[in-house]
This record gives sequence, structure tokens and C-alpha cells, in this order.
Amino acid sequence: MSEQKINKGKRHLLLGSAGLTAAAVTGLLKPQAAQGATTMGNGTAVLARKVRPGEPGWPTAAQWQALADDMQGKVFQVPDPFAGCEQSAQACNDILKNFENPFFIQDTPGATQSSGWVDAWTSRVSQYAAEVETAEDVAKAVKFAKQHNLRLVVKGGAHSYLGQSNAPDSFLIWTKRLDKIEMLDSFVPQGASGVAPIEAVDVQGGAIWVDVYDKAVVKGRRYVQGGGCTSVGVGGHLQTGGFGSFSKRFGMSAGGIVELEMVLADGSIVIANEYQNADLFWAARGAGAAFGIITRATLKLLPLPDTFGFAGLRVKAKSVGAYAELVEAFLRFYRDSLMNPHWGEHAGFNGENELEIAMSIQGLSEQQAAEVWQPFINWVTERSDYFEITSPLRLVVVPAYHWWDYEYRKKHMPHSIIADDRPGGKPGAFWWSGSSREVSIYIAGYESGWLHERLLQDSQVQTLAMTLVAASRARGFEIHFNKGLAGSPPDIARQGREIPMNPVVEHAFGLVIVAGGELNKHEGLRGHEPNKIEARTEGARILEAMDIIRAIAPDAGGYCSEMGYHVPDWQTAAWGRANYERLLRLKRQYDPDGLFMAHHYVGSEGWSSDGFVRRS
Repeated sequence: MSEQKINKGKRHLLLGSAGLTAAAVTGLLKPQAAQGATTMGNGTAVLARKVRPGEPGWPTAAQWQALADDMQGKVFQVPDPFAGCEQSAQACNDILKNFENPFFIQDTPGATQSSGWVDAWTSRVSQYAAEVETAEDVAKAVKFAKQHNLRLVVKGGAHSYLGQSNAPDSFLIWTKRLDKIEMLDSFVPQGASGVAPIEAVDVQGGAIWVDVYDKAVVKGRRYVQGGGCTSVGVGGHLQTGGFGSFSKRFGMSAGGIVELEMVLADGSIVIANEYQNADLFWAARGAGAAFGIITRATLKLLPLPDTFGFAGLRVKAKSVGAYAELVEAFLRFYRDSLMNPHWGEHAGFNGENELEIAMSIQGLSEQQAAEVWQPFINWVTERSDYFEITSPLRLVVVPAYHWWDYEYRKKHMPHSIIADDRPGGKPGAFWWSGSSREVSIYIAGYESGWLHERLLQDSQVQTLAMTLVAASRARGFEIHFNKGLAGSPPDIARQGREIPMNPVVEHAFGLVIVAGGELNKHEGLRGHEPNKIEARTEGARILEAMDIIRAIAPDAGGYCSEMGYHVPDWQTAAWGRANYERLLRLKRQYDPDGLFMAHHYVGSEGWSSDGFVRRS
């Protein structure tokens, strides 16, 4: 596609042939959404529909240029990130190699962390993007989308498993450069009276957590609760409640928000906290990006624990019966010794009769951690006829301020991280080695459910163990103990009812996740397409495993950012019925026209699956 580049100081717009079609010059016509209801061929009433490129109402080249001239950032047509594959096999291999790097994906406006989900969605580039640098830029882009009735998507860290940060024929607000971070010695929320100031960190919505941790923890020697994956974007993470490795002690990431700056669907820039716009503040901390775009979040800073660490262990049972015994013993050990603020992360269960421990530690020395685990190690070794320790207990405990310290890890724990070592890459940026299985994944299935602490009672724990073993015959899975607030301090556990999520999270000892897919497969890229037949087979196994677990946990629901694409009653699963009814009322108040709309967004049941057609 030929391109013409128009510069105006810092602002520029890339215009291609798609922006200059004859149909596009009709952009001054009234948008179709204002033309009244129509009827589809199947008789379904269409109350409104968003405009696609080439249709009456799509912005003209001059209108795109006017937006570019009015912004500090830039506006451009989004290039196909795989266009180089047309040149040669080597060029394509180089591109695919880059797609193994989450920071390359974030630097590429048409790329997403997941490449798609079988029979659900496929990653597709937007038609145009606004690379915003200020809240005012965001507001102008939102007003432009609303004025021209465009399908709007927002990309920050691009980690959305449900495909919410991309859509074909859309206008993308790209927040990559909205990334400033500032430490605040004394902060009082706007509108507050008689409130003591606190230490806080001001983070713009497009920042990623590795940078926040570097500023607040490594250099600032304070703790801020954020995401576990270093490349996760701040804005999107906070809007879904958010969990990190140490949430059993410090709670959900959204629980640390003391103030938000947001751009709403009418383009207004508002401040939301406990003292003003309190309903919006509540909704924006757990209900996804359905209410606006976070341009700034002020997060409380906490005293930093002395230590952070990791505990790894693998134990293999020599029969299915022995595996059930092992799983039950571990669940009892977890309940009695690990379900407390010191421990997080996960344990894995699989069809090879193996228990894999990969847990985080906070506030304990290596000796203290070893003493906690010794009774379980003794129990296993005393039963060597039935169990084998295939990977001995490995403990790594470091001063907490070194946990996200790139230079320290590169020197002392180089295998724990992968650096962004591209020419011109992000200095000091890294992701966890274990996160490589998530980068550029084509998803076969992804199911989640909260496990209530009552399942660990003596009367139920054996049934739970047998159920988990049965589920592992269908598909391996993990229980993420940090994603569940049972065992947290009372003031942390109550976040489960103060933040809009499924209320069961307050009493959940963990979140079970059953997921899988193919790495670096991209639909439509010749020679690198996903195997959909195998994906559907794997997806069926994932559903089977989750259904087995749900048989004893009918109230498990799901985590809104890590749940099944095809969950029938997703509203109740994600938020609970009462929370969802309140969220839907607020959605109609703050975004009556559905500008912020995507799969499983509040109110999306009234829209077509692609977010273009309103039906109710």
C-alpha cells in the first residue's frame, strides 16, 4: 500500500489509499447510528451500527488530518506487522522471532499478546490508530470516535485473552507513550477533607508494571501492588481487579488505587475516588474497560517486606491411587501451612501424576521457608514406594528490593528472566522465563474458576483431591493461590466484596486455570497457521476438565480477564448477579451509546459479537 507522510512538527499522519476512497469523502454525512433502527435479514432489529471503512460516515482524509493536527501524539494507518513475510522466508522468520518478545508486541500497534482463540477471535489490525501522549490526546481521540461513530479499541499491554484490545475496521487508541511514573511523598485525593496524606505513586495508564516496580520497589524501596507478568499494562490490569504474586498479603491491584483520572465516553476528563464520582471509582476497579480509559492511577505505597522469594518442587506419584493420596496430602498441607500472607503463585496438576510447585514467598528467610516445607518433604520421602521427588525443593530468597532488579537478576539468577535484547529495545526490560508459554499463543481454551475455602474442610478435602485428579486425566491445570483472598488479612480479604468481582473471591483459596494452545501460530499467515482441528480437540479437553471441577464447585464463576470466551452466563460468572445489575445501570449512565464495547464488556449482550451492531 502506498503511503504519504504529512509532518507537522511533532504531529504526523500516515495516509494510505484506504483513507482516500471515493466513499470516504462522504464523511460529512450523518453517522448511520443516528439514522434509526433497521432490520437484518434474519429479522433481528438493528438499533444502531458503527461505521466501517468505505461506508458513508467514515472520516475523510481531511478529518483524520485535523485530528492529527490537534494532538501532541500522532495518528496513522496501522501497518500489517506481517507484511515483511511477503519478501522472503528469512524475513518472515525474523518477524516471528520478534513475536516471541512481549515488548516487541507492545511496540507494534497491530500486534497482540495472544494471536487469537479458535472459533472465537483472530488478531486483526485496526484501520487507524492514535498514539496518545496525554489525557487531552485521549479525550480528543474519544470525541473523534464518538462523533464519527467508529468502533473503538484500546491497546496498552495487549494481554487481553478475550481479544478486547483489537478489532478489524476499528480506530485504536494506543497508550504506549502515556507512561510517566512519579513518586509522591504526600498525596491527598481530590475532594477529601481531613484525610492524612499518604505516600503514593502516580502512574499513567499506558505504563507497564516492570517500569512501575523499577521506580517504586528497586529504586524507591517501597511496595506497590501490581501485576505478576512484568509486561502487563497498568490501565487494563487495574480495571479488572488485578492480581500479582503477593496478592495474598497485599490484595488486588485495584485495592491499592486511591484515585483515577479517566476519559469517559463523552470525552470528558474526570477524577474518580472515594470522595467524588464514587460510583465510577467503584466500577472502574474491576469491571474492565467498559466505563472509560484510565489515563492516570494513583496507587498507595506500602512498606517493603524484607524478602521476596520462590519455592519450587516436583513430586511424581507411581500410580493414580497414589496421586490422589499425594494431592490430598498437599491440599491439607496447603490449608494448614501455606494459606496465609507469606505464600502465593501456583501448583500444577497433570495427567503424568505429577505435582509441580512454583510458589512465591514474601517476608520469610530461606531457613524459615525451609522449615515450613519440611513436614511435607518428610511425608513424601517416608513413602518412597509410592512417590518420587523428581525435582528437590529449591528455595530462592532475596532482599525484596532486588526482586524486579534487572541487573541483580542478570548477575545472580540469569535463567529466571528473558531480557528485551532487541537493537533499540527497552533498557532493563525483562519478562519471566516461565511467561514464554503465553507470548503469541493461539488459544485452544482458557477456563477459570474460584475454589471456595470450604472445599478444604476435612469433610470435603478428599473429594476435592479425587476431583482434581479426575480433571487432570482430561487436561493438566494450575491452581493460582495468590488469586483468591482466603488466608489474607481481614482488611485485604474484604476487597472481594468492595471491588466489583464475583464475591466468592473473598472466600476463595485459589483460582483454578485450565488453558492451552499453540505458540507463535497466526491465522492467515501461510505456513504458520494454527492447527484448528487439534485446537478444538484440546479445547474440548480443557472444558471437560473444568466441568469436572465445577461439579463440586458450582459457584466457582470465573475471573473476568481469564475466563472462557463462550461462557453462557458470563455476567454472573465474572461479577455476580447483584454486582452486574449495578454495573449495567452505571454503563447506561456513563456510556449509553456503547462507545467502549468489546466481548464480555458490561452491556455487550446487547451488541453483535464483533461490536459493530447494537441489537438491544
